[in-house]
Amino acid sequence: MIFMFLFIELMKNPLFALIILPILIFFARVADVSLGTLRTVFISQGKKYLAPLLGFFEVLIWLLAIGQIFSNITNIWYYFAYAGGFASGNFLGLIIEKKISLGYLKIQLILRDNPEKLINTLKTGGFGLTTLTAIGSRGTVQLLIMVIKRKNESKVKDIIKEKSPNAFISIEQVQTVKGGQFPLQQKVQWKTQRLQKKK
Repeated sequence: MIFMFLFIELMKNPLFALIILPILIFFARVADVSLGTLRTVFISQGKKYLAPLLGFFEVLIWLLAIGQIFSNITNIWYYFAYAGGFASGNFLGLIIEKKISLGYLKIQLILRDNPEKLINTLKTGGFGLTTLTAIGSRGTVQLLIMVIKRKNESKVKDIIKEKSPNAFISIEQVQTVKGGQFPLQQKVQWKTQRLQKKK
């Protein structure tokens, strides 16, 4: 009750409308656009519970921000705050999405050279893959297919670049995965090593 009273009194202050409210609109827009980016990622990955939940908060925050715009439609600073928040929200959303790296990727490689070194390195790293012999436009090639966690994308790319720099590579997103072989998490591997040392 006291908080509401103080907030109402603060809203009466001219500085609130001039400075504080544009800042609030900016950060509200950053929040709702970032949530929108994550919601889109969750939809593409078939996460049917997380996507609607994020959508609820995304729209709620957007309504609060747009409501302030229409209540103060003559204040140009509100427009800049709204637009700046939208741009920053897109940038932040992409950073967050890249950091959490949810989901899986399907990698297909076409190799003309002997792929044994690449295959052995990937298998040693715990990655599962399937190898096929195929006929390309210039003769016989090796086709490697693998599904990896998105957070391992950079690691796999580095291995491919080192062992088969001339490989043709295509990457696409995978919605769902069942079964398969994936490398253990670094934390799990570290715990396993500690147990072995104790023995």
